[in-house]
Amino acid sequence: MRANWFILKTCISERLTYRGDFAFATLVRFLPVVTQVFLWTAVYAGSTTREMNGYRLHNMVAYALLVMVGRAFSSMPGLAGGIARDVRDGTIKKYLTQPVDMLAYLFWARVAHKLVYYFVATLPFALVFYLCRGFFDEAPDPITVVAFVLSLVIAFLIGFLMETLIGLISFWFLEVSSLIFIFMMVNYFLSGHMLPLDWLPSLFSRWPGVEEFARRGMMYLPFPYLAYFPASLMLGKHGGADLWIYLGVGGVWVVLLFAANRIVFVRGVRRYSAFGG
Repeated sequence: MRANWFILKTCISERLTYRGDFAFATLVRFLPVVTQVFLWTAVYAGSTTREMNGYRLHNMVAYALLVMVGRAFSSMPGLAGGIARDVRDGTIKKYLTQPVDMLAYLFWARVAHKLVYYFVATLPFALVFYLCRGFFDEAPDPITVVAFVLSLVIAFLIGFLMETLIGLISFWFLEVSSLIFIFMMVNYFLSGHMLPLDWLPSLFSRWPGVEEFARRGMMYLPFPYLAYFPASLMLGKHGGADLWIYLGVGGVWVVLLFAANRIVFVRGVRRYSAFGG
């Protein structure tokens, strides 16, 4: 724990070294909020009563704002590519020759990144949600808020573990950029970042049984817990027993992905070889 605490402090200091650049990059990420409002206003033709797949205009804008929060926790830019680069150029040797666990180091480095990010972004987030408060129907109850916080923790863990797992494939493949690109596209679609996952089962509306199977089946994949589940939870789409069942499914995916990371890392190190340096 002492080593992990030192890693966390060091990574926070590293992030704060170029705090001006970091703060500017963080604030620029809020610009797509304006785009989302204009986009969905155009899709709904400005109508506040038109309903599409259970969502009205204000629901869609609220969903887009909440997805932004979920993605801020679950997105891990550069993590998989960084692992692949370390394996390819031999930098990974520093984790193998020193008493530092690579996955633990990467985890605490990402925790540091998120802590600094939200230190900078808390005020802009509060301002954005205050200005857009009219898009939300009502304030959530305390149970929903607690479940939302848990879902964000799960989103962070699943996002981190999926990215590291993709990066560890570089022990077997020299170049994994294509796999990372495919993963990003699938992630963008199935995480609910592009559209609410409620919209997808309607493609199978001709077959009611298939539609319901698709609706339920998607929630047993890890992707919805990166963005869709936290957002839809706050919009009241999941309640009662379903709420805790889906939180449990997300927790199971955390355990499975953690075990997969450890197995792949151990087997990858066994076949890894580096010379010189």
